[in-house]
Amino acid sequence: MKLAIVSDDGHTVSQHFGRAAYYVVVGIANGKETGRELRPRQTPHTGGHEHHHHQQYGPGPVRGTGPQAAARHAAMAAQIGDCQLLVAGGMGVGAVRAMEAAGIRVVLTDLATVDEVIAALASGGLRDRRERMH
Repeated sequence: MKLAIVSDDGHTVSQHFGRAAYYVVVGIANGKETGRELRPRQTPHTGGHEHHHHQQYGPGPVRGTGPQAAARHAAMAAQIGDCQLLVAGGMGVGAVRAMEAAGIRVVLTDLATVDEVIAALASGGLRDRRERMH
């Protein structure tokens, strides 16, 4: 399997999916790492986007799910289309929906480093912290 971990420096897990500079793409087979690649993200959010930290739940439209956001999220998913799993520290509802629609399972984690994520995945201890969606 291949997984993508969002990172700002190639070593730590980014707390904001949309602002991360890189995807660390890791191959895993039989519980062991088979390869690692650092892919620069081509579509990070920039200063002009609508911020998701105050996500609206309940009645009304969900921020981060409009046509422009959907196109941006689809481009992000295309960059890791060869991966089955995406790991991030935090992520908005629209981005999660887009990744899942592209067939990429999303796990939100409190783990701090790429190596910790890989070790947890290999041992079966990678847990999803969906309450971190914003």
